[in-house]
Formats: sequence, C-alpha cells, structure tokens
Amino acid sequence: MPISITGTGTITGISAGGLPDDCITTAEIAGSAVTTAKILDANITSAKLAQPLTLATAQATTSGTAIDFTGIPSWVARIMVTFGGVSVSGTSPFLVQLGTGAGPTFTSSGYTSIGISFGGSGLTSTARTNGFAFADTVSAAYTYGGNAVIAKVSGNIYSFNSTLAAATVSGDGSCVGAGSVSLGAILTSIRITTVGGTNTFDAGSVNIMYEG
Repeated sequence: MPISITGTGTITGISAGGLPDDCITTAEIAGSAVTTAKILDANITSAKLAQPLTLATAQATTSGTAIDFTGIPSWVARIMVTFGGVSVSGTSPFLVQLGTGAGPTFTSSGYTSIGISFGGSGLTSTARTNGFAFADTVSAAYTYGGNAVIAKVSGNIYSFNSTLAAATVSGDGSCVGAGSVSLGAILTSIRITTVGGTNTFDAGSVNIMYEG
C-alpha cells in the first residue's frame, strides 16, 4: 500500500539519493524552482540542464584554409559561430559548411544562401550554393568580428543568419548573410572556410557555442 503524507512540516532521515527513481516528475516541479545552470566551459560537465549552453574551445584563425569543429551532439538545435578579429589573405568571403557523420562529410552543395557586403563602395550581394555565405566580398586588409546562428528548422533542415563588421570605418566593412539547407543526416560538424576554399586565415580566432 502506498504511503500518503498530508499537511505541512519537515521530513527528516532521508539522505541524498534516498528517494526511489522517478518518484518526482518534471511536471511536479515548478519552473521557478529550477536553477538553470549553464556550461560555459567545455571542462565543466555538471549542470542542471540535460542540454545546456556549451562553449567549445576557441581555435586560432592564423593559418590554414579551413577551421573545423567536430563532435557536435545529436540533440543540438542551435549553434552560434563567433568571430574575433578574423582575417584572410584575399577577398574570398567567409563560408560555413555543415558536416554529417563521424568522418565527418561536409556538405558542399544544395545551400540556398546569400552574402551581402555594404560600405564605401555601396551594396553588393551574391547567392551561394556551396555553403552559408557571410558576405559578398571581404578585404584582406581588414579583420572581422561578429557572429552567425545556425538553427534547426525540423529534421535535418537548418537555417543560417550572420552579421560581421570590420575594424574600419570605410570600405566594405559590414556584411550580412542568410540561408538554409537540407542535410542528408543529422549535423555533427561545422567547417569555417572561404567561398573559393583557397584563401588562408591569417589573424584572429573563432569559436562555437551550442544548445538544445
């Protein structure tokens, strides 16, 4: 026979872990009573949320033609890509490609994306299908800061929007981008590169932050 406790008061003699599993359900806990601890350090593994905000380890963008973030959990629904003073050797704009599988395999076609640049030379834009574009063009002389958000729409469909600004008051210093893509499997990785794939990173750093 189940035990019923009524009235108010204090129950003593129960130690941590003393209650049976599943005896308190989520529906019985008031939202205001939950402390939403969030992980802002990849080395911290304890939190009160099953799918917390998680900050990855920043990677330097001082060499190479691509920066990869792999091992993204399957439950992730939104990812923020952050740029800190990033620069490349040419004028090919920044590009994000999404990857699937453990390999991973990066998708390089099927994107509906547009990158827009505006500043001293007016507004220019170009549609891209090989990735999510941050801009129409960039300058090798500038460093760029800002962020992009990749969000799950449903299934394996993801949307993208971004805003970057250069550390300058002239030229094509401001950039925006937007788009969507349908992947063949769940997202596991992100690659940050350039439209042509040959410009070399030569300054700054990038990171990602994700949540369910």
